Parts: sequence; C-alpha cells; structure tokens
Amino acid sequence: MSLLIRGATVVTHDESYKADVLCADALIRAIGTNLDVPAGTEILDGSGQYLMPGGIDPHTHMQLPFMGTVASEDFFSGTAAGLAGGTTSIIDFVIPNPQQSLMEAFHQWRGWAEKSAADYGFHVAITWWSEQVREEMAELVTHHGINSFKHFMAYKNAIMAADDTLVASFERCLE
Repeated sequence: MSLLIRGATVVTHDESYKADVLCADALIRAIGTNLDVPAGTEILDGSGQYLMPGGIDPHTHMQLPFMGTVASEDFFSGTAAGLAGGTTSIIDFVIPNPQQSLMEAFHQWRGWAEKSAADYGFHVAITWWSEQVREEMAELVTHHGINSFKHFMAYKNAIMAADDTLVASFERCLE
C-alpha cells in the first residue's frame, strides 16, 4: 500500500518547503511536487500541516526491573505515548543483573520489546566482567547490531562497574 501526503510543509534539519511525500512499504519513496503515484494510492491533504521526521529518544527504561521496582511504562504503553508526541524511535537500556549473561538479558529485553508500537534499539550495560562477557559483546555487535555499551558509576554493590571491569570493557570496545 502506498500513501501520498500532498502539499505539506516539509521540515528538514536546515530548511522547510512545500512538497508532496510519497510513502510505500513503510518507507519514504519520493519527495517533490506533482509526483506520479501508483494506482490505489491513498492521498492525504497536507495543506497547512508540517511534515517532519519523527523524534528519537536515545535514553529510555521501558519496564526496567531495578532495585525491587519495575518501571511503570512497558514497551507498548511507553512507545504509544511517545508516538502521540512525535517520537518514532527509542533506544532502551538492557541492564543485566550481576553475573547474568549479556545474551540472556538481551533476549529478555527483545521479548519485551516485541509489543513496541515504535522502532527500537538497545544499549547494553556491562555490570560485571569475564571472558563470557567479552565474547558476548562481540556477538551483540556482530550479530545483533548493538554498538553502545553502558557502564554505571553508581549503585555500588549492585550494578556499578568496578575499575577492572571498566578497563577490560573499554579495551574490548576498542578492538
């Protein structure tokens, strides 16, 4: 299915202008004026409306279990609320318990995120260190698109990264 938004004010990072926007298969396919559209395209009148990219919230904690509590927003309610305000993507934090496999925690968060109403990605926290963590960091980067690792400097005796964990993790990130 395709959608044409006709005559909207398109807003980019450095300019705004009147244009038509053609979307198909959930992607923007063309921006211009007097665009040719496939038969059966739904057409919306964008006159007097602004059309801009959705926002990205790079720091969320959807249904995070933390120190005996759980965040009030789950992946559906949190992203649905975000969509209402124009946020179309989030980057949530996977925070393994101490000694928990990074992959186990990652798959747990992925399961929760299946009900997300928006696009999502993850940061993964390094809460402890071992050869297993080292190997799983590579697996997350290579096979799951993770390129951001979080290190806590607070919450001592819980999820705070010790100095040797920080050094080993930073060295691994440099590889």
